[in-house]
Amino acid sequence: MTLTDSATSVADLKSRILAFVKERDWEQFHAPKNLSMALAAEAAELMEHFLWATPEQSVAVANDPVKREKIAEELADIVIYALEFANATGLDVARCIETKMIANGKKYPVEKARGRAEKYTEL
Repeated sequence: MTLTDSATSVADLKSRILAFVKERDWEQFHAPKNLSMALAAEAAELMEHFLWATPEQSVAVANDPVKREKIAEELADIVIYALEFANATGLDVARCIETKMIANGKKYPVEKARGRAEKYTEL
């Protein structure tokens, strides 16, 4: 079975990750503190692939077939830890994203933020 974004729900991913964790009796280690730290560590590993690259070079790095496979592995680690964090804390990922997008829409109205990279306090 091949999973794809267009055919796999967040709930399906969370269930698969939870089953994987339960099979290994890892829930005992998955306190929010530990999961948040693991998530940060994996994000740093993703960033390593782009360290010292210009924005243009970073696009080339992301498209290099050999590096892309390793980048995909790091992205998977990040998403897995994020979804396991949601499992461990009982957070609904879709609801969290929707709430944040609404808040971001208010902080970054299109008429002020379009084409600009400044923080909302600088718009």
